[in-house]
Amino acid sequence: MSKPLSLAFDPIARADELWQQRWGPVPSMGAITSIMRAHQILLAEVDAVVKPYGLTFARYEALVLLTFSKAGELPMSKIGERLMVHPTSVTNTVDRLVRSGLVDKRPNPNDGRGTLASITGKGREVVESATRDLMAMEFGLGAYDAEECAEIFAMLRPLRVSAQDFEER
Repeated sequence: MSKPLSLAFDPIARADELWQQRWGPVPSMGAITSIMRAHQILLAEVDAVVKPYGLTFARYEALVLLTFSKAGELPMSKIGERLMVHPTSVTNTVDRLVRSGLVDKRPNPNDGRGTLASITGKGREVVESATRDLMAMEFGLGAYDAEECAEIFAMLRPLRVSAQDFEER
């Protein structure tokens, strides 16, 4: 869990006020600072929940992705694409999962240069337990109800579209 700051004022609102005094109003500055702080808070809370399983949130996401695949395995390149991370990060994440016995790696028979990552039985057990714990703490978003979570998702979607994460239909 993140350590409460318990400040007597909102430091992001204060920064926004000072920014406006110096450079004029730029609402995006307050928004980005709030988003980055929220990311810090959520990542700390989620990582604290998955840490007892020997996971980080990135490793947890990789395990979940493998459970979503029909055969419980995916090419490393597909993992990187779906998780939207650099190939080096995928290799690091999967290698750590292999060392933990949660994932196996083998050559991809359909691609002579590629590698498949597959979730192990132990990996399936760990992902189920970690998921249960994350759902119990609402992935750190317990301050919001279901409708507000949907609003957050909808508000951030145009940013992801403009970054060309996917093609909006």
